[in-house]
Amino acid sequence: MRLQGKVVFVTDADGPSGRAIMLRLAAEGASLLLNSASGGADVAAELEKVRELGADALVVSADLRRSSEAARILDMADERLGAVDVLVHNHDRVVPISVETGEESVFADVMDWNAKTAFVCAKAVGKRMEAGQKGSIVFVSSIHAEKPTGMSFAYSASKGAVKMLAREAAVVLGRHGVRVNSIEFGPVEGVDSVFRSDISLLYDSYRYKVPDGVLGTHEDLAELVLYLASDEARYLNGADIRMDGGFLMHYLDFKMKKPHAAGGAP
Repeated sequence: MRLQGKVVFVTDADGPSGRAIMLRLAAEGASLLLNSASGGADVAAELEKVRELGADALVVSADLRRSSEAARILDMADERLGAVDVLVHNHDRVVPISVETGEESVFADVMDWNAKTAFVCAKAVGKRMEAGQKGSIVFVSSIHAEKPTGMSFAYSASKGAVKMLAREAAVVLGRHGVRVNSIEFGPVEGVDSVFRSDISLLYDSYRYKVPDGVLGTHEDLAELVLYLASDEARYLNGADIRMDGGFLMHYLDFKMKKPHAAGGAP
């Protein structure tokens, strides 16, 4: 049980990454503070499985763009579960917006949701971890911290901001035994619809741009989060780990590994 006795705060339990992460970490003994916009309704089945695993889970619904809200739920966790040992920030809002015609309100919304919440949570949790001289913060980011989407510059900007926040926090909080790392997560099933673009071909035949032709899953992401949350990663701090199966290497324009008819040429 690699997280036995540890309390993990997942900032968005309702999304696919949150559901996979909560189940994997609960299986390793973690107690969970789960922020759920639905108040737990959208993850009722997963919560049942968490409890079957014998893990404790506190479900809250907080606007993590506000420091007062972050402090409120951390106080609740202190009373019910104990101090948070691991923060997993996985807010991930994608809204189409172009540089030429985009509304300022849309840009602000995406930046607030993806980047401001990362800052607010890191500040609130980091201060408490600093007092205990230990802890782990994991930012679930995106390959679009590096590569434009072609359909939402605000999303790319927000993930780029999180990447630099993680690096800055790793230097400052690292002085107090707190590790801070980020995961640049790549394509999973359905992202071609999420990132549909009129100007970019990045997600055309996207599954075959992964060299092995096999897409990753949110369960793969959860495995990496588990490692970064555990004491096994004690010497990993300030890292940006790209988890995309080699997707971004396709710029070399290798031939895609596509299925072919029996007896035919690959």
